[in-house]
Amino acid sequence: MALESHTKPISSHGHKPSDGTHFFFALKPDEKARVEIAQARERFLKTHRLIGTAVDSDDFHLTLVDMGKSERLKQPLEDALFAAAEAVHIKCFEVSLDSAMRLSAARDGNFPFVFCADSASAASALTLRRAIAEAQHRQGLQVLGISNYLPHITLLRGGAMDSIQLQIPPISWKPHEFVLIRSFFGQSRHEVIGRWPLVVTAHEPLEFEWPEEFDLPADE
Repeated sequence: MALESHTKPISSHGHKPSDGTHFFFALKPDEKARVEIAQARERFLKTHRLIGTAVDSDDFHLTLVDMGKSERLKQPLEDALFAAAEAVHIKCFEVSLDSAMRLSAARDGNFPFVFCADSASAASALTLRRAIAEAQHRQGLQVLGISNYLPHITLLRGGAMDSIQLQIPPISWKPHEFVLIRSFFGQSRHEVIGRWPLVVTAHEPLEFEWPEEFDLPADE
């Protein structure tokens, strides 16, 4: 049975986000996975003496795609993002995190410590990422670098740390929806403003290769 879409009322903002805000689409781990992720992070904090600011477990998310750049919007930005999401119909898939990494692509002196998805999960997430990006394009929002993607959940933000790249016991969950998040720069605050079910797909599984270089999404 198909899930119903659950969204908050769309606000009538203009064609650009308000100063200090940003929007992105993401997957949220379920409660069991959140607990397992937080516990695994604590083990790393002790065994590797990691330092930095821990991400609140309620804010754990796997970014799918940022909002696109406005090119020919004919409606408020949030309306366009909601319309794009409503047009996406992708089957549920399992997400499995199987490696820990300290990302070297720093922004503002930030070297995030993350758990990364395995190759099968990455391929499925890339399918959904492409679908959302294409739907945004039809609404007048251009998303670049679609294949330049490293699906991960950020656990810790901080200064440079020793290089880390290790396998971990898999942490898995099956998301039944994707969400639209409004983030607030400098506040480490996220607000889920829309939810859409994952139900059906017409896409075949993709062969996925890790990119040699990638850009961190703006929410990081």
